[in-house]
Amino acid sequence: MNLQQLTSSAKGLVKSFGLPRIIIGLFLLSLFITAPFVGVNIGTSLSDTFNRFGMNAVMVLAMVPMIHSGCGLNFGLPLGIIAGLLGATISLQVNIPGPTSFLLAILFATPFAVILGWGYGQLLNRVKGGEMMIATYVGFSSVAFMCIMWLLLPFSNPTMVWGYSGTGLRTTISTEGYYRHVLNDFLSIQLTDHLTIPTGMLLFFALLACIIWAFLHTKTGTAMTAVGSNSVFARASGINVDKIRTLSVIMSTWLGAIGILVYQQSFGFIQLYMGPFYMALPAVSAILIGGASVNKASILNVVIGTFLFQGIVTMTPSVMNSMIHTDMSEVIRIVVSNGMILYALTRKAEVTR
Repeated sequence: MNLQQLTSSAKGLVKSFGLPRIIIGLFLLSLFITAPFVGVNIGTSLSDTFNRFGMNAVMVLAMVPMIHSGCGLNFGLPLGIIAGLLGATISLQVNIPGPTSFLLAILFATPFAVILGWGYGQLLNRVKGGEMMIATYVGFSSVAFMCIMWLLLPFSNPTMVWGYSGTGLRTTISTEGYYRHVLNDFLSIQLTDHLTIPTGMLLFFALLACIIWAFLHTKTGTAMTAVGSNSVFARASGINVDKIRTLSVIMSTWLGAIGILVYQQSFGFIQLYMGPFYMALPAVSAILIGGASVNKASILNVVIGTFLFQGIVTMTPSVMNSMIHTDMSEVIRIVVSNGMILYALTRKAEVTR
C-alpha cells in the first residue's frame, strides 16, 4: 500500500469517526496521561469516569427513540425525569427498604411516564417542525409547575418532609437505607484500592440499550425510522405517522424516568424542585458529541458521546486543580461542561442546515 492509499484511508477514517470526536478523545487521553504526573490518582479518576458514565448513559439513551421518529432532540427530558421523581418519592413513601424500593420506583414511575409521554407526544404532533423549541419550554414549565406540587402533595415519610412543618418535600432526600448504590454494588469489581467498576450499573444500561436496539429492528421500529427519514413516504406506505411519533415520545419519556432513578441510586440523593431544570442539556450534548444528528442516532453514538462528555467533565477539574494548586473545580467544571454543550448545539445547527 503506497503513501497515497494510506493518506486516503486515514482521511476516510477521520471522516467516518469525526474530527471533533478524535480531538476530544485525544484531549481526554492526554488528561489521563497527565494525571499521575500532577498527583491525581488514575484509579480514582477512572472509577469516577465509569460511575458518571453509568449515571448518565440511560438519560442519553432516552434521546434515541425521538431522534429516530423525526421528533428531534428531546429537550423535554425533564418531563420524564419528573415521572421518575414521582416514582422515587412514592417508593420512599411506601417505606419498603432495600433493593425492592428501586423496583417499586420503576413500577410507580412507569404509568406517570406513559401518561406524561402520551400528552407530550400529542403536543409535538401539533407542532411538527418546531418540536425542539416547544420541548424546551415543556421541560422548563413542567419543572416550575412541580416546584408547587412538591410542597402540596400529601407525603408524610419523616425522612422526606420538612421537619419544621411536617408537610412539603425537602429539596434533597437521601436514598440511604432504600436503593442507594443498589446497581453500583451489584457484581462490582474492585481492581485496586481506588479503582472500582460499577458492573451492575453498566449491565443495567447494556440491558436497556439491547432492548432499544432490538426494538428498532422490529417492524414497529423500522416504521419509526421510516417516519423519521421521510414522513410523507411513510404515510403513503400506510404507517400511522402520529401514532409512531407518540410511541417514540412515550419511550423517550420512560427512559428518562428510568435514567433519573439510575442517577439517584448512584448519587445517593433525590434532588427535587429546580434539580431537573437543565438536565436535558448534558444528555443532548453527549449524544451529539457521540456523532448523532437531529434525525439519526445509534447506540454507539450514546456510548461514545457519554464517555467523552463525562470523561472530560470528570478529569478536567481534577487535573487543572492539581496543576494550578487552587480549588477551582466547580468553576472549571461549569466552563468545560457549558463549553461542550455550546459546541454540541452549534454542531446541531450545522447538521440542520
